[in-house]
Amino acid sequence: MSELERLTARLAAVLPPGAVITDPVRLRTYECDGLTHHRATPGVVVLPDGAEQVAAVVRLCGEHGVPFVARGSGTGLSGGALPRTDGVLIVTSRMRRIVEIDIPNRRAVVEPGVTNLAITEAVRDQGYYYAPDPSSQQVCSIGGNVAENSGGAHCLKYGFTVNHVLAAEIVTPDGDIVELSAMDAGYDLLGAFIGSEGTLGIATKITVRLSRAPEAVTTLLAAFTSIEAGGHAVSAIIAAGVVPAAIEMMDALAIEAAEAAVHCSYPAGAGAVLVVELDGPHAEVEHQFAAVERICRDSGAFEIRVAASAAERAAIWKGRKSAFAAVGRISPAYIVQDGVVPRTALPRVLAGIDRLQEEFGIRVANVFHAGDGNLHPLVLFDDSVPGEAERAEIVSGRILDLCIEHGGSITGEHGVGVDKARYMPRMFTGDDLDTMQLVRCAFDPRGLANPGKVFPTPRLCGEVPGVRKGAHPLVEAGLAEQF
Repeated sequence: MSELERLTARLAAVLPPGAVITDPVRLRTYECDGLTHHRATPGVVVLPDGAEQVAAVVRLCGEHGVPFVARGSGTGLSGGALPRTDGVLIVTSRMRRIVEIDIPNRRAVVEPGVTNLAITEAVRDQGYYYAPDPSSQQVCSIGGNVAENSGGAHCLKYGFTVNHVLAAEIVTPDGDIVELSAMDAGYDLLGAFIGSEGTLGIATKITVRLSRAPEAVTTLLAAFTSIEAGGHAVSAIIAAGVVPAAIEMMDALAIEAAEAAVHCSYPAGAGAVLVVELDGPHAEVEHQFAAVERICRDSGAFEIRVAASAAERAAIWKGRKSAFAAVGRISPAYIVQDGVVPRTALPRVLAGIDRLQEEFGIRVANVFHAGDGNLHPLVLFDDSVPGEAERAEIVSGRILDLCIEHGGSITGEHGVGVDKARYMPRMFTGDDLDTMQLVRCAFDPRGLANPGKVFPTPRLCGEVPGVRKGAHPLVEAGLAEQF
C-alpha cells in the first residue's frame, strides 16, 4: 500500500461520508483550473465542511509527507490550483456560509467557498457592496480571490483584494488554525498571506470590508477606429486628474468575439472600444463625465454611448465581462495572459504584440484594464494544427518578456501559479528568489503546501538544488533541509 493510499484511508475515517473522492472519473472534474492546458489528475480529493476538517486533513498530510493543494471554484488562470497526482486536493466548495454581516462596522465574515458576487448580493439592499470585481465574480470564490490577490475592472480606483480584507482565519501548513488581522502589531502577516497562492496556508474564514454604494454612477462606451487612439484617450483622462472607477479597453478581435458570443452590439467597425465608469457624488461625476466625453471626442471617438439605466449599464459591461469566455467562439483554444506595464508603455507593448502576431502567424485579442496598464492578451491557436500550440506558448512568453522589458511585471492579478513560475528568473535574481523563499520556508519548511507553484524549481524547500553547486542558501541558513 502506498503512502497516499494509507493517507486516503485515514482521511475517510475523519471526514464525513462522501467527503473523500477517489473515483477516477470524478477525479477528472478537478484536473485543471481555468487554464485548461495544464492538467493533472489529483491523487485524492477531499471536501471539508469547516476549518477543523481542513486542519485535520493538513495535519494528516504532514504526518504522511504528502503534498496538498487548495482549490476554490477553479476559475484561476495561472494553474495555481493544478493538483498533484501524488497529493491531496482540498476543495472548499462546501464552505460557502456567510457567517456574519456587520453593517455598522462595514464588514462581513465569510467562508472561502462563498462567491465574490454573493457578498454584494447579501448587502446590496442595505446600500453596500464588495468592491473587487474579477470578470468571473459570479462564480469565483472569495478564498481564491485571497489566494491570488484578485482585482477586477474597478481596481484602478478601489484597489485589489488586499485592500478589502481585514482579517483571515487560516490553516497553516502544519495544521494549526490561526487568525491574521490587519490590526495586528508587528509584521503584516495578513498582507504576506494574501496573494501567496496557497503556499503559506489555506484561508478558512475571511473578514472583508464592505463599501458604501456610490451616490451616482455613469458608464459610457467610446468607440475608436484604432487602439492607438483609444490609448491616447486613456492617457489624457488620467493626465486630466480624473480617476475613473474603471477604464477598460478591447481591440477589434476581442470585440468580434464578444459580439459572436453575447451580442453586445458594440459599434460596428470599431478598432477599439473604451468602457469608462465614473462614480461618486453627483456633482463630481457630472464634472468628470464632461471632461471624459470631451477627451474621448478630441482623441477621435466616432461614437459615444452613455448608459441611461442599470440595464443599459449592464449591456455595456456585458461584452467586457464575457470577453475571456467569448474568445472560444472564434478560436478552438487560447491562452489568457496577464501582464502589467506602465500606462505610458502601452502603445509600445501593443506594437510589440502586433509584431509577434506577424512573426509567428498567431492571432492575439487584447483586453485590458487600461487605467493601470494591466494587459490580458488572449493568444489564439488551434491545437489540431501541428506546431500551433507550441508557437502560441512562445508568443505568450514573449509577451511577458515585453512587459518586463518595459518596466512591468509578469502578472497583475492572475497570479504566477505553475504557468509563470519559469518566468520568475526573468524578473528576479537568484538572491531575490531565495529571499522570497525564506518567507515560504518559515511557514512551510517541508514544502507540502502547493509545491511547484510561484517559484521555479528547484527553489523549493524540499527539493534538491539541481545544478546549483553546494548547499542551498536556505539550508546553509538553517531554515530548510533536503528531503
